[in-house]
Amino acid sequence: MVAIKVNEDLQKERGKGNFNLEELTNLLDGGAEKTEQRRELVEFFVKDPDFKDKIPVEYLSYTDRYREAVRKSCLMFYKIKDYQEKKKSGSSVELYQALLGGMLGSAVIKDGTPFALHYVMFLPTLMGQGTVEQQAYWIGKAWNCQILGTYAQTELGHGTYIRGLETTSHYDPDNEEFILHSPTLTSYKWWPGGLGHSANYAIVLAQLHTKGECHGIHAFIVQLRDEETHMPLPGIKIGEIGCKLGMNGVNQGYLGFDKVRVPRQNMLMKNAKVLKDGTYVKSPSDKLTYGTMIFVRVAVVRGIAATYLSKAVTIATRYSCVRRQSEIRPGEGEPIIIEYRTQQYKLFPWIAASIAMNIASTWIWDMYNSVTSELEQGDLDRLPELHAISCVLKALCTSDAARGIEECRKATGGHGYMTCSAFPAAYGMTTAAETYEGENTVLYLQTSRYLMKAWHNVQNGQSMSPTVKYLERHSERKLPWTNDLPSLVSAYYQTATGLIRDVTEKVDKRVAKGHIPEDVWNYYSNMLVLAAEAHGRAFLVQRFCDILSNKEISPSLRNVLGALCELYAVYWLLKNLGHFLVHSNIRVPDVESIMDWQDSLLQEIRPNAVSLVDAFDIADEILDSPLGAWDGNVYERLFNEAQRSPLNSMPVDESFEKYLKPFLRSNL
Repeated sequence: MVAIKVNEDLQKERGKGNFNLEELTNLLDGGAEKTEQRRELVEFFVKDPDFKDKIPVEYLSYTDRYREAVRKSCLMFYKIKDYQEKKKSGSSVELYQALLGGMLGSAVIKDGTPFALHYVMFLPTLMGQGTVEQQAYWIGKAWNCQILGTYAQTELGHGTYIRGLETTSHYDPDNEEFILHSPTLTSYKWWPGGLGHSANYAIVLAQLHTKGECHGIHAFIVQLRDEETHMPLPGIKIGEIGCKLGMNGVNQGYLGFDKVRVPRQNMLMKNAKVLKDGTYVKSPSDKLTYGTMIFVRVAVVRGIAATYLSKAVTIATRYSCVRRQSEIRPGEGEPIIIEYRTQQYKLFPWIAASIAMNIASTWIWDMYNSVTSELEQGDLDRLPELHAISCVLKALCTSDAARGIEECRKATGGHGYMTCSAFPAAYGMTTAAETYEGENTVLYLQTSRYLMKAWHNVQNGQSMSPTVKYLERHSERKLPWTNDLPSLVSAYYQTATGLIRDVTEKVDKRVAKGHIPEDVWNYYSNMLVLAAEAHGRAFLVQRFCDILSNKEISPSLRNVLGALCELYAVYWLLKNLGHFLVHSNIRVPDVESIMDWQDSLLQEIRPNAVSLVDAFDIADEILDSPLGAWDGNVYERLFNEAQRSPLNSMPVDESFEKYLKPFLRSNL
């Protein structure tokens, strides 16, 4: 085997690190055992030559992109079975999560898989909203891929506003059937992954009508295609919606119904029910259907936001230690561009953000599992808190990740604009997550409703749940500012408290004057978004800070993480300085020292930059970028990538004889 020559500049940077990389890798993975398991999955799946692209996907036709995504998706599930037999293990939710999203999924099927919603939405909804009998009938078929499902909620004319969905489901008691219908063009389902040509079943959200009364949105299992021929069934109008900014392997589709009948048993009835005679039995709580949406939002924080941001910042950081440009000191030659403080400012906060998202995603995943267990026992007490924090984290992290990926792209100059850099695909996948499963602005507003209620409860002397406990001990500005982490955490809580208090009081006063509450809500919606965002940012800072108290972390790693935590907090403080000046202990004379603090943190982190992204432990096959490969051979890899262009398969393209030659001789 030929030894890989590593770029000398990049190798020098690796020698500057002053902490144990494996320790950080284990921390981010959740332990050494999980690191070992993840690496084993990379070897088994990602490095399988059957998953390698013979032709880069960007050079394939739109149809061939889809077909390749289907081929790889089928192969992936065959491989899952092989892996389970090899390990003598049963089915694992974590395994499917890893392969359908996150690092592994982004490498195996780069443009998304049409099978994703089958496991991410279809199965969880069956488990969360189906009766025991429905689960017994459907889950085995779905888990073993005897059927392939999707989740049809969004419509051409309605997305986040679920109550406005137009698809109807009228109950016919004589035949014990529901009749699904799309009364308008805007009622067509639009966007579900795998719907176009892949799935043969769907969970469909529709307005339930029985005994002349509408009972709102409920879920129905509907067969879309013949299980043998895959042809659409009578009354099913189905197709694919077309090319998008990203996710072009996901096969998003449209779906219309022309009075399609399904058995009464196909309504998911774990909560609400329709009896044989059409009697409607209401769910004990309308919040019990939150589960699937919360699951996806929790999964998005790590599987999309943290994953793609960490890939982007790894690529940009390594590239910055290879690329040389301009001169800092005349006559001393071109330095690697990471020496420029402006480049450090573009990259290091996003290294910190990647780690912050990872830490927060672990915390909220644990909370999700705990609350889900409580729901099974009929305990709904913590569901509103989980809903609120999952909304704001999904919104904040996807927004940050999309912004960070674009910053990393710009930090790599013109080369970052190339498709092979991996930035375009990463941005396309991440910015999509700003919209699906709840548009971010709407999610901020949902969190702000919870925060306003929390503020009212604080004023009434009630004890608060953990994520809003800080509202009980809010303090007015009274302490002198010091540049340390406790002061930063306090400032974030003061600012969040101040914004929540101010907007709640404004809303209450305006409503008290007789204004319509909904109009008041709309009037102050920008302030409400700011309050929710401040709450989410304070949560991320606190979770990052908490990890530093882990006694198992070595002093050297704690120092590095401490600097990153401080940088994360200082960076976003300065980005939102006005709110901190109004609500926290910070005064205008303190700002200069905080800006100096930020510069000193960039300098402190600088020697560990490459070691930090190396500790993310992302294989080259997952990064899939000539700019960010472990060996740093950027220019050789870029040149080799250019040779893969179909236009380079022959020295003269046929367009020369057909168009260019006649044009050049036309004597214009």
